[in-house]
Amino acid sequence: MKTYTTYSILFGLFFLGFSLQQGLAQTFTLDNSQSTMKVEGTSNLHDWEIDVEALRGTLEVEQNGESITFKKLSLKIEAESLKSGKRAMDKNTFKALDTDEHQYLTYTLKKVLDVQQISASTYTVKTSGSLSIAGTTQTVTIPFQMQVEKESVSLTGSHDLQMTAYNIEPPTALFGTITTGDTVKINFETTFINQTL
Repeated sequence: MKTYTTYSILFGLFFLGFSLQQGLAQTFTLDNSQSTMKVEGTSNLHDWEIDVEALRGTLEVEQNGESITFKKLSLKIEAESLKSGKRAMDKNTFKALDTDEHQYLTYTLKKVLDVQQISASTYTVKTSGSLSIAGTTQTVTIPFQMQVEKESVSLTGSHDLQMTAYNIEPPTALFGTITTGDTVKINFETTFINQTL
């Protein structure tokens, strides 16, 4: 009877420890080398595209069976890492973003509005968060698709914004003869690596 009780206690402790491990929050760090973010816009001459070269971020989630809970999501972009491959255009971009005063663009998750599981490891997520650009912060709704693996989480989506909503005057060139549209689209494919394994 004593042996049975001892084994029962040990098994119970093992099972409890396993369950707690499954429910622990997992922390992921954005891998810049595996992630891409682009800003797309228009002008009266041609469409344009800018790559984000320096992107940092942290994601914290807790998974219990098929349910998943977001604890944290934050992104930080170096403003002068937005590069078009054209020096004059980059100079106008940095001026519009006032990079001397505002060196970073940031996003912080505030609330998860909806999560839908579409396969064993894929979810569609709708979030509300704070996006800060050039010293102005707005609350934005961003949907994305999330792919969950043991060692990584990938987020893929896009967001349209108006530059004037962030008190940014759309850049111009050649004495105002080239003008850019107010609306830009941010496309992202970001990969976060598990730091708790």
